[in-house]
Amino acid sequence: MESLGVLLTYPQFPYLEQELLRRGCHLLRLYDSPKNDQFTFLHANASSIRAVIGDTHVGADAAMIDVLPDLEIVASFSVGLDKVDLVKCKERGIRVTNTPDVLTDDVADLAIGLAIAVLRKIPAADRFVRSSAWKKGGYPLTTKFSGKKVGILGLGRIGLAIAKQAEAFNCPISYNSRSEKPHPNYKYYPTPLDLASNCEVLVVSCALTNETRLIVNRAIIDALGPQGVLINIGRGPHVDEAELVSALVEGRLGGAGLDVFENEPNVPEEFFWLDNVVMTPHVGSDTVETSKAMADLVIANLEAHVMGRPLLTPVL
Repeated sequence: MESLGVLLTYPQFPYLEQELLRRGCHLLRLYDSPKNDQFTFLHANASSIRAVIGDTHVGADAAMIDVLPDLEIVASFSVGLDKVDLVKCKERGIRVTNTPDVLTDDVADLAIGLAIAVLRKIPAADRFVRSSAWKKGGYPLTTKFSGKKVGILGLGRIGLAIAKQAEAFNCPISYNSRSEKPHPNYKYYPTPLDLASNCEVLVVSCALTNETRLIVNRAIIDALGPQGVLINIGRGPHVDEAELVSALVEGRLGGAGLDVFENEPNVPEEFFWLDNVVMTPHVGSDTVETSKAMADLVIANLEAHVMGRPLLTPVL
């Protein structure tokens, strides 16, 4: 990959940058230019950029693609591709790859961890100990996760991993997907509303598309009800955030575990004061082990493209 011009849209795992440099790539860092002047940077370096590495923060939208006449491949350091204009890439014949499978278990781990943390109020209990409030009395009772009816919106790779982990806690599993899957132990519901009406913990793990944007609306939230818990490890725009805030504040929903938000990194401040909400900063796949595996897959896809070999994880 000697002298391959690679645009990094967002600060990446250091190992990825080090390996690209070791292979002789010419790295251009979009994030080093002022945000209001990034298109000047792109125009100035357009002839050098043959590859783009994006992620869940910044990918390759139509405006960026139009500025880069020599762009050949977009390698996304993520599974989700909502930050990549796939239609524009297909029109231009630009290859697209992502990093499926290698991050599945980490995201599933976090989903289960968030569910337990919400129901057992682990962060609030931690604050209770740290503040010395324990000296004044015992901590209130919480709710168990084991045996809860878990519903999964989107039974893809990650959704299936979540289901298998939840089974270890003796949780009955149900799901909604575009079609019924060959998993007879899991109950299929044809609509998200049917699913929400028949589970206690609803996990959002579907891809973000026009059809799934705001898939969790007021009706879904109300169907979960005052004892229900929403877990979102998909994308922030899956959930009507204003409706979620009001439901939690008013007690119409029991709790929420959120790794993703509608306008990251801006998070509604109403969440900050609620003990029935547990939040993480979009770190579902952010472990050292998985980040290295994702970086290796990005590099392998770029190398395959340059060498004219089949891509490892092609999307286009």
